[in-house]
Amino acid sequence: MANIVEEIKRPINEEMKLFEQKFYESMQSKVPLLDKVTRFIVTTKGKQMRPMFVFLCAKLVGEVNEKTYRGASMIELIHTATLVHDDVVDESFKRRNFFSINALWKNKIAVLVGDYLLSKSVLLSTDHKDYDLLSVISRTIREMSEGELLQLEKARKLDITEEVYYEIIRQKTATLIAACCEIGVLSNSADEALAKKMMDFGTYTGMAFQIKDDLFDYLSSNVIGKPVGIDIKEQKMTLPLIHSLEKADEKSRKYFFTTIKRYNNDQKRVKELIAFVKSSGGLDYAITVMKDFQQKAKDILNEFPDSEARKSLHSMLDYVIERKF
Repeated sequence: MANIVEEIKRPINEEMKLFEQKFYESMQSKVPLLDKVTRFIVTTKGKQMRPMFVFLCAKLVGEVNEKTYRGASMIELIHTATLVHDDVVDESFKRRNFFSINALWKNKIAVLVGDYLLSKSVLLSTDHKDYDLLSVISRTIREMSEGELLQLEKARKLDITEEVYYEIIRQKTATLIAACCEIGVLSNSADEALAKKMMDFGTYTGMAFQIKDDLFDYLSSNVIGKPVGIDIKEQKMTLPLIHSLEKADEKSRKYFFTTIKRYNNDQKRVKELIAFVKSSGGLDYAITVMKDFQQKAKDILNEFPDSEARKSLHSMLDYVIERKF
């Protein structure tokens, strides 16, 4: 899998190297504690898939320029801020096998660092009068917050329909990938129709990405380090479960709703629920929907002339649904 990511990166290798330096610069401050935390963030970074989308989409329609780098930094600042805040909300002490910021520096500092990173993403656009990018990131931050709150509200009532689920994952996950693709195009061209097209591409890709994540909850392979059944324990209603419950008879539905509500920490009941989702076709259905989103994204890509960037974006789409973590 690591080789696939390296292959995807090939057309933007130089840009990604330069981006690391620019991203670190975008986080710097005059507060020593903040600099200590941001240095830690840079050393524990993930695969940086989101900046890759920005650069590849920029290359799809033109060249990478200074505005592209700023756009990629803005995206990565937002993404990092949400991860820092998520770890506080989830009381999680590990992130990518490193201690999380809240584990090392406590919640108060973690929340303030997250706030600082969000403010830096906004300032990066206003300082350079990138108002088109500011509009994209403001919308993205709003949608991500709405998606999280909608999911929390629905987890309390457990009344998620398939349509509501799609809206939650569009806002929570897909909106940021859509912003990457839109920003990549906007950094190069003022063509709003083209930017909208690539925003749709990012939305479909993000939807497929999140459904793949939700499928991990039902797979016994624990490659991603996420315990099987964790979504059920957290009362998260994901597509395989929603579909299986919609198809179930009244008695089974009531029984499994009780499992999610009251017995979500009972290992035997959770295993039973996972087996029910598998046997009633919930996983197969989710895989079909995921591949449908992937195909919609590919159809948009195929409207562009062949190029190294287009090949890499095609590979990225395959990676999204074939990844093991």
